[in-house]
Amino acid sequence: MAGAIASRMSFSSLKRKQPKTFTVRIVTMDAEMEFNCEMKWKGKDLFDLVCRTLGLRETWFFGLQYTIKDTVAWLKMDKKVLEHDVSKEEPVTFHFLAKFYPENAEEELVQEITQHLFFLQVKKQILDEKIYCPPEASVLLASYAVQAKYGDYDPTVHKRGFLAQEELLPKRVINLYQMTPEMWEERITAWYAEHRGRARDEAEMEYLKIAQDLEMYGVNYFAIRNKKGTELLLGVDALGLHIYDPENRLTPKISFPWNEIRNISYSDKEFTIKPLDKKIDVFKFNSSKLRVNKLILQLCIGNHDLFMRRRKADSLEVQQMKAQAREEKARKQMERQRLAREKQMREEAERTRDELERRLLQLKEEATMANEALMRSEETADLLAEKAQITEEEAKLLAQKAAEAEQEMQRIKATAIRTEEEKRLMEQKVLEAEVLALKMAEESERRAKEADQLKQDLQEAREAERRAKQKLLEIATKPTYPPMNPIPAPLPPDIPSFNLIADSLSFDFKDTDMKRLSMEIEKEKVEYMEKSKHLQEQLNELKTEIEALKLKERETALDILHNENSDRGGSSKHNTIKKPQAQGRRPICI
Repeated sequence: MAGAIASRMSFSSLKRKQPKTFTVRIVTMDAEMEFNCEMKWKGKDLFDLVCRTLGLRETWFFGLQYTIKDTVAWLKMDKKVLEHDVSKEEPVTFHFLAKFYPENAEEELVQEITQHLFFLQVKKQILDEKIYCPPEASVLLASYAVQAKYGDYDPTVHKRGFLAQEELLPKRVINLYQMTPEMWEERITAWYAEHRGRARDEAEMEYLKIAQDLEMYGVNYFAIRNKKGTELLLGVDALGLHIYDPENRLTPKISFPWNEIRNISYSDKEFTIKPLDKKIDVFKFNSSKLRVNKLILQLCIGNHDLFMRRRKADSLEVQQMKAQAREEKARKQMERQRLAREKQMREEAERTRDELERRLLQLKEEATMANEALMRSEETADLLAEKAQITEEEAKLLAQKAAEAEQEMQRIKATAIRTEEEKRLMEQKVLEAEVLALKMAEESERRAKEADQLKQDLQEAREAERRAKQKLLEIATKPTYPPMNPIPAPLPPDIPSFNLIADSLSFDFKDTDMKRLSMEIEKEKVEYMEKSKHLQEQLNELKTEIEALKLKERETALDILHNENSDRGGSSKHNTIKKPQAQGRRPICI
């Protein structure tokens, strides 16, 4: 009895000591996970658990996002999970997303998982039109997305229509042109075929390198009012703070780089930006909610810390990650080269096999033909033997006939001897007749010539008689006065001649003064600029190609603004980042 009571007490004490938990659902860009969390866990405990599960070490870019009354918020690391203003209904849902964006994705994103999560998030923002992307760039980005998903283009596998179910272009771009899905697929596939040899991580990185140059990439927008009550937009990103017109999210009116901001603070709903240059006026604005001001301050602090961190030497942890990433990249490169060699060897073996099979088939055909020729030869031999037999019989018959002919010849010869004398007399008579005929022919020819000569003499006599009569008639009708000499007609005056002399023009081209190019530009930067130039040429070519199919009436305000910016030379937040210095010491007025 006492033992049973002790065991029950021990079980209830263990039950009391077991911590209470609640269920959390974490939604990433391509997966969902559920965890049992202790009631006392803080935001950092849950965040670290998610990062460990994903194998993510570049944690400073990410956060856990949730929504409060249509306002985005991020889980605080030093605050208990359940103390946040989240739904207490289980499972409690958070979205694991990138909170801060890199300035240069290729240099800053080290881990492949980090690159992949950024790729998925930026791709979704472009397709959802949260990031404006011009049509030609959308097609290029779509081609890299296809490369990342399907690998190298193979016309035998990737046939027409293989992208029919894929969401690759923003609906705004599709509706802007009179183009069928097949026409879009054709243009995407044309660029997709050029990306052959790129692995998934390389294709995703190329996607990010293009996307990071878009005007709305990495910018968080907030509705604000300045001191005059004018409605504006505040943009927070990796470069600094930007002030936009509400109708133009592409080109900021003014920008404050992080290294030129001395202090950022808020009191209630009023937010204050103090520039580093004390002679420039403080910029103040109001937001609609206190919660929004807190979010703005969080993003400012995080982006500023990363901005300063990029301009310092990498920490030991980052150096280790980069070294590991280089080793992993080298290992993958060697693996890809090995696989490429194996693939090449397999293809060569298949080609050799196909050649041997073709040769074997050819030899079989030749053997079949040889057998048929042999059979024909045997048939021919039988025919020849039969023919030889017939020929032999014919030869015997001919020999018999030859003997008979010989006898006939002997008889004819005897007859010929008797008629030889008669033949000689006949030939003599024929010869005499031929001589007589020849003489008669010569006489006839001579008489014909004489007749022709007489005809000619008669003709000449008649012609002489005609000329004499003509002369006599001329003498009878000739006048007695001398002939007048005709006065020659005066010559026309000389026409003046004109000579056209073409002066030769010579141009002296002087050498213009040009700035000498620096020899210390890094090789990677030169290659990047060349690739960018080639890429821009490709984009311009595609833009020109599809321009004729554009429906002008369907252009959005952002399309019009983007075209105007392009015509002016591509003004963007990168071009206005130094605008406070260009304004000198004047106060800021927006």
